[in-house]
Amino acid sequence: MASGHAIPSYLNSEDLGPWASYLEQIDRVAPHLGSLSRWLETLKRPKRILVVDVPIELDNGAIAHFEGYRVQHNVSRGPGKGGVRYHQDVTLSEVMSLAAWMSIKNATVNVPYGGAKGGIRVDPRTLSRGELERMTRRYTSEINVIIGPNKDIPAPDVNTNEQVMAWMMDTYSMNTGQTATGVVTGKPITLGGSLGRRDATGRGVFVVGSQAAEKIGLDLKGARIAVQGFGNVGGIAARLFQEAGAKVIAVQDHTGTLYQPGGIDAHALLEHVQRTGGVKSFEGAEALDDHDQFWKIESDILIPAALEGQITERNAGDIRTRIVVEGANGPTTPKADDILRESGTLVVPDVVANAGGVTVSYFEWVQDFSSFFWSEEEINARLERIMRDAFASVWQVSQEKSVSMRTAAYIVACTRILQARELRGLYP
Repeated sequence: MASGHAIPSYLNSEDLGPWASYLEQIDRVAPHLGSLSRWLETLKRPKRILVVDVPIELDNGAIAHFEGYRVQHNVSRGPGKGGVRYHQDVTLSEVMSLAAWMSIKNATVNVPYGGAKGGIRVDPRTLSRGELERMTRRYTSEINVIIGPNKDIPAPDVNTNEQVMAWMMDTYSMNTGQTATGVVTGKPITLGGSLGRRDATGRGVFVVGSQAAEKIGLDLKGARIAVQGFGNVGGIAARLFQEAGAKVIAVQDHTGTLYQPGGIDAHALLEHVQRTGGVKSFEGAEALDDHDQFWKIESDILIPAALEGQITERNAGDIRTRIVVEGANGPTTPKADDILRESGTLVVPDVVANAGGVTVSYFEWVQDFSSFFWSEEEINARLERIMRDAFASVWQVSQEKSVSMRTAAYIVACTRILQARELRGLYP
């Protein structure tokens, strides 16, 4: 995989991790960029990488050190934008690829941001609330130099939420001496958060999933939905599909796998997950002991909404579904993409499908700057319009050029990013 690329010294050229998937996706779009391809190397190198030590005092008096990252991949079209994840397996390669995918995603839906991402290598379940707050505030102080409402705007991601964003906003504000609500998005409503933000990513998955179903003549009434991950993305998407007449037949998360061909009540399961932390022990469906069985369940729409790298060449051949709608970032490897395409499965890529979150984050940022807030109905209507337009433009390119939806999305996004890069030129 490393051949043909100038691999930076800080990555292992023998194992590039998720960055390898991103590089392969970029290579696939190169033949479609014309004269802009001379700028393509720009997209293979993050603009800025900050690795920080995050020391805190634990409740027992010991000092613990955590590894933190903030990567700004490209800011040609506007300030960096991307989440912060707390996970024990966070790596630099992962954060780089997530930042790059944010660049593509923001350009695909045409919001005026570049791509960024952050993370701390920690299992947050091992920390008390006080330790979590101290770690968040220290991390924010360490990356303070490169974030800001006009520079780089963090948001929630895996294992982070509104409370974490509130701590980040407060810390940044204390460090700069003025309240800066626009420094993060995904905040609590009382601190300048936006209505509709919590459900936005799942709602976007539903909107583009519905569009895809329409394109292939799939009636949502009675359509079988399988969902991996049942949090703000997968759970909300499942609920909306159910409300549209579809039935959720299979669900998997880190605690277990459920199957019920007659349909699982998404509302009841969301309440169960909220109460217990996972789908395990839910009484309204059969529990499957073999978690790999999830990928073999026949469905009409499959929504991977957990972590990256879930659909690989190992299990892609087992998947029997008509549409894959990627709720997670990077859930499908390039080789798995090819297998799904050969089997006739339509894949709606993450950079379109899960862009609802960053779209409403954009709305939140705009509202914070103007101190004028919109109703939830206005937000959902604007979100739906942007998601439908993005899907339509990507679908059109995929049909015109006979390429996958993913390659089409990259053609749209890379063209926008590299046009901005070319127009701005190199300084000095």
